[in-house]
Amino acid sequence: MFTRLLVGLDGSPSADEALEQAVHLGLRFKSRVVVAYVKETHVVSPPRTSDSGALLQRAHERVADAGLEVETVLKHGHPDTELAALARDVDSVLVGRRGRSSPADVLGKTVSSLIRIAERSVIVCGSKPSPMKACAVAYDGRATSQRALELVARFASVTQSTVHVIHATIDPASGTRVVGEAEAVLSLQGVAFITHLEPGTPGEAVARVIQRTQCDALFAGAHVGQRNAVTVSHAEEILLHTDIPVVIEP
Repeated sequence: MFTRLLVGLDGSPSADEALEQAVHLGLRFKSRVVVAYVKETHVVSPPRTSDSGALLQRAHERVADAGLEVETVLKHGHPDTELAALARDVDSVLVGRRGRSSPADVLGKTVSSLIRIAERSVIVCGSKPSPMKACAVAYDGRATSQRALELVARFASVTQSTVHVIHATIDPASGTRVVGEAEAVLSLQGVAFITHLEPGTPGEAVARVIQRTQCDALFAGAHVGQRNAVTVSHAEEILLHTDIPVVIEP
């Protein structure tokens, strides 16, 4: 788990924070870090190759100075599809919330696409690195949130942390049944947990619990439906309500 990490760089401050988050996580799991820059071939005036080379060199030095194994990759094409392809050979891909040209109140287009198409977990990083010691999971009982629950259980076993299970519902009885499934999984894993039944949308519910508990890492499922006709669940809304690393499980 998290022993091989991929980081997508684009020269933005958000991507720089993703690199720092990869270093934090890599030190915990003794990870090998793959740093990738995708030169967009469809952009009229893309950064010069020399610029991308300098960016990758600085990233290589940062990761190596932390004592972690590192490799760099330069690709050409669309960042989302190239990163998704590279991610097949790692445990997780880390990206910033938005790119260089993205408005402050929306997700970057690469992130929005990547969480739809990636076959590995995507860690969408916050505005500053997090120790990821206090974990929460957004749980709705669907298949992808079940996988997110299984991942956070393994993660919490390593970090010895309590998992906060968050479920947004307008029906407390139904919500109790849903979180009961999560409680059973965590109990079998020997992981301590606290459940939170919250009104409102998933993003609003997550934001309230994160504020109350000061959790610094969130796990969530990405998709609803079959992979060949995939639609995004509440992951994008949740990302817009948080500023901590969100581990999105496909």
